[in-house]
Amino acid sequence: MTATPRVDDARAAYLPELAAVVWPEPAGPTLRRGGAGYAVVPSAARPRLLVPAGSRRAAASAVRHSTEAVGTKARLRRSLLATAFRTGLGRLAFRDRLQVGATGGTLEEHLAEVLGRPALLSVHIGPARANRKPVIQLLDRHGRPLGYAKLGVDPLTRALVDAEAEVLRRLATVDLPGIVVADVLHHGAWGPHALLVQSALPVGLPRATPAAAAEREREAMVAVSRCLGVDRRPLAGSGYADRLAAEVEALGDRPETARLRAVLATVVDLDPTLDLGAWHGDWNGGNSAALADGRMLVWDWERFAAGVPVGYDALHRRLQTAITKAGVEPTTAARELLGGAAGTLAPFAPPAGTEDLVAVLYLVELAARYLRDRQAEAGARLGHVAAWLLPAVEDHLATRPGAGGVLR
Repeated sequence: MTATPRVDDARAAYLPELAAVVWPEPAGPTLRRGGAGYAVVPSAARPRLLVPAGSRRAAASAVRHSTEAVGTKARLRRSLLATAFRTGLGRLAFRDRLQVGATGGTLEEHLAEVLGRPALLSVHIGPARANRKPVIQLLDRHGRPLGYAKLGVDPLTRALVDAEAEVLRRLATVDLPGIVVADVLHHGAWGPHALLVQSALPVGLPRATPAAAAEREREAMVAVSRCLGVDRRPLAGSGYADRLAAEVEALGDRPETARLRAVLATVVDLDPTLDLGAWHGDWNGGNSAALADGRMLVWDWERFAAGVPVGYDALHRRLQTAITKAGVEPTTAARELLGGAAGTLAPFAPPAGTEDLVAVLYLVELAARYLRDRQAEAGARLGHVAAWLLPAVEDHLATRPGAGGVLR
């Protein structure tokens, strides 16, 4: 009996849309079996990556540097796949091709002008989410990374691309000991899209051991939280409380708004004194890497913000790892985050007794982001915050001494 190939409907449906953005030729790119063009890895039914089929070195390098592989098995799979393309087996094993016609005014031509040299493109295909956008690896003909390009293709992703360009320029002037951040090579427009080209980080260098990497990551998170200074002040009347309340109100007349408003009001009434600093905004296992030489590579800074309770990055990392890597049910993961907040935030030395409230505020911030970006409508499973995040927060506050409970 022949097994039915698995299909990733969300990514497969996105592939033609993505191709039409990157290669907007009149006839549009076409999918076919074999030939030149871009190999679809692993297949058009489950696309994860487009690599230039005409260059073994570039295809192997594109696989090796495509995304940060989390875990030993993922790194082994990536290494084997890169070897397959380097030896030519990849072209035979992965037969689905995206064929692109030669027309004027292409992104390749524009990027060659920006970089001052030709570049081969490799395109990452991410999961369904509101902030999904083309992320393009740029390689020379020998497969050496030249940089990365991001295209903002709608109001949300254009704002994120522009924000990351501004953040990278700002961080270039800030002391971040041991942390390596990409340089802005170009920021502007390509047609109707926002375009950011940034330097490639040395992700191919030897990595730290897991224990050393975990320690270096904690140190880097603390450094980021303090890079613009730390302000200790009561939550009530602070700029952060006002901003978060405004973000909740901006969600409009939807059921989650009233519940988030009640949660936030409860924490503000408790009026904890908090340390306010900065955070990366989306620190997870896929956008950082600890090197054996002690440096920490960190990328994807589009959500960076200042004036937030210190420790948000550590909370975000723990929650995302529990759900996406360990497979913990989201509500359980949120409850464990609240219960273990003191340990998670210990490296940041927040005022004693405030740790769980910092975690509550982080979850309110995350919920407002997911709702504002319409993640649920875009197909992101964590976008349905009423199903997992809000019950965990409300139950925690309902039993916390002094909180007085939260009305649903």
